[in-house]
Amino acid sequence: MMGLKPKITAKIRQGNESGYVAECVEIAVVTQGNTLDEVVNHLKEAVSLHLEGEDPREFGLVEKPILSILSLQTPN
Repeated sequence: MMGLKPKITAKIRQGNESGYVAECVEIAVVTQGNTLDEVVNHLKEAVSLHLEGEDPREFGLVEKPILSILSLQTPN
């Protein structure tokens, strides 16, 4: 099937009060963590759970999409 995306893009930003928030662009996944390592681990788990038992093509994705993580810097 043409037009399937090979990756899921996730953006990580600082939370409003503390920690970090990660949000996927292609699928409805949002998670948070106190540290960057924690939010990345939570993100991987949340994406896996979101796609578990689903056909990735339903989300416009290839069978085994990669997870591309972007960390956004907020101006001081």
